[in-house]
Amino acid sequence: MPGRTVLVVDDNPVIRKAVCELFTREGDFEVCGEAENGREAIKKAQLLKPALIVTDLSMPRMNGLEETRILKTLMPAVPVIIYSALSDPFVDKAALEAGASAIVSKSDNVRVLIEKARQLLDEIAA
Repeated sequence: MPGRTVLVVDDNPVIRKAVCELFTREGDFEVCGEAENGREAIKKAQLLKPALIVTDLSMPRMNGLEETRILKTLMPAVPVIIYSALSDPFVDKAALEAGASAIVSKSDNVRVLIEKARQLLDEIAA
């Protein structure tokens, strides 16, 4: 299915590469770009116009919450999934208030991330 482009944002290059490979292997997604912090993600998102953004929460220069707030102002229709090792009700609430479409824990099975990405893009397409 064309149009399922993903921008992957994480300051850890190992995690970023793994997430990119995960989406690429699925066949119905295409990784259109990568960024290592929120500031870089905003620039790349405006340039690449991804269908979906998957971002870490804790990053240097600009964290995922600030990034999400700005992205939702610039590109309100693009879903943002916060993919983070930090998971507690306060962080989740702050992420949703910032405009995140979903929060997926890095401790969850990777299928959870893929299923959530498909669900969000299917809702937009419907």
